[in-house]
Amino acid sequence: MTTTPTRSADVATVATPIGPFTAIVDADGAVLAAGWTGDPGELTAVVHASLRPTELRQRDSLGAVTEAVLAYHAGDLTAIDPIPVRQHSGEFLTHAWDVLRKVPAGEPVTYTEFAGLAGRPAATRAAANACARNAAALFVPCHRVLRIGGQLGGFRWGLEAKRWLLAHER
Repeated sequence: MTTTPTRSADVATVATPIGPFTAIVDADGAVLAAGWTGDPGELTAVVHASLRPTELRQRDSLGAVTEAVLAYHAGDLTAIDPIPVRQHSGEFLTHAWDVLRKVPAGEPVTYTEFAGLAGRPAATRAAANACARNAAALFVPCHRVLRIGGQLGGFRWGLEAKRWLLAHER
């Protein structure tokens, strides 16, 4: 009989102007998943199977991660930049998530522009897929990617949240 090893992570939820924000962090403080929800189960479901925690420890604060979330929502738009993130996927998605972290607040790009920044200008669908599969919302700011013409497109946490984030970053 084989047993799956326990993989623990810490989780905390804080209030933000757009609703509860929950983050799950690995033992070293890297964000595994984050988003505007009060349900950690909604987040663990989007963590890659190789990183998915089997046990969550509820915390009041995640230290630097919680501080960055609160500071960002209070107006320090760069507070999220130094927070480490850990996601796992294929080469393009991993690279695309790194590229997303470099899109400056207040300077959204289109999916086509994002594909070009990620080195595959013809791969607009793949760029959109990187946004859709991003587990670490806010820290990997997929809300900064728009459709051509400025339409919002999709967002796991709702278009009202995306609209708020984009307005907040202007």
